[in-house]
Amino acid sequence: MPKKIEQSACIFPNAAEDSQHAKEIVCNDDLMSSSAYRLAYDDLDFVLTDEMRPVRLMMELSKPEFSLIENNIDNTVVIFGSTRTLSLNKEQMEKAQKALLCIQQKLEQEPTNHQHQQNLVSATCKIRQAGYYQQAQALAKIITEQSQVVDIPRLHIVTGGGPGIMEAANRGAIEAGGKSIGLNIVLPKEQRPNPYITPELCFQFHYFALRKMHFLLRAQALVVFPGGFGTLDELFETLTLVQTKKTKPLPILLFGKSYWQRLINFDMLVEEGMISASDLQYFSFVDEVQEAWNIIYQHMLSSH
Repeated sequence: MPKKIEQSACIFPNAAEDSQHAKEIVCNDDLMSSSAYRLAYDDLDFVLTDEMRPVRLMMELSKPEFSLIENNIDNTVVIFGSTRTLSLNKEQMEKAQKALLCIQQKLEQEPTNHQHQQNLVSATCKIRQAGYYQQAQALAKIITEQSQVVDIPRLHIVTGGGPGIMEAANRGAIEAGGKSIGLNIVLPKEQRPNPYITPELCFQFHYFALRKMHFLLRAQALVVFPGGFGTLDELFETLTLVQTKKTKPLPILLFGKSYWQRLINFDMLVEEGMISASDLQYFSFVDEVQEAWNIIYQHMLSSH
């Protein structure tokens, strides 16, 4: 939060003091007990009206900003990806690999069995996605560790604060001894913040737009792991901002080349004239943690 002015430097009572004073006054008549008589900033019914939306937007922009400034967060790497990507420990991974082998053997015996075919796809995806969790965790760890010792500004990990890839990235940062940031959002199906976010840097948003603005305000790189609608939304908003020069170019790394090339036909967009061939330079495919870190490090060296 912003630093308060020393009490002796201001002759007026501050808002918190007046709020407390107003609550201590016993309301024995209709005038003082009416909602109209409440202090405006203490009247939640008023603050939550449609007419006060501009004020709420400003508050949602400002509150995280104050905390990030107070914690000296100046440069970040944003890591996006699916909430559905699960972590598998060594024992679970071995179990999953045995299950995959068993399904493959059954399919060899009954190659036209539709259920075996579906099970093979599910088992393969489960193992591959667990690998993405491990890579996101490892990448966040190396970013946090290396930016503390090499000749570039210190980098902090930012995620959407939920499970899956977001949890993996926050986890890697904390394991490296750094702080990590989570920008959670209120959803119809409750999304609890993962336990690896630094508590004073764990924020909750109502507005998607303000949340996405905070993702990019300090971003030096964006790493996008396989994900669904939310991940695609965040990726394409960033690509649009770079393409339209609403933000400076930054490394946009699509982790898992085979996934992204199956999901999006970027070449078709060029062929149809919907984007320019030069627009393909705004992002890179990566498959290895060290490869991703090298790109981020070189960008930091050249831009600072």
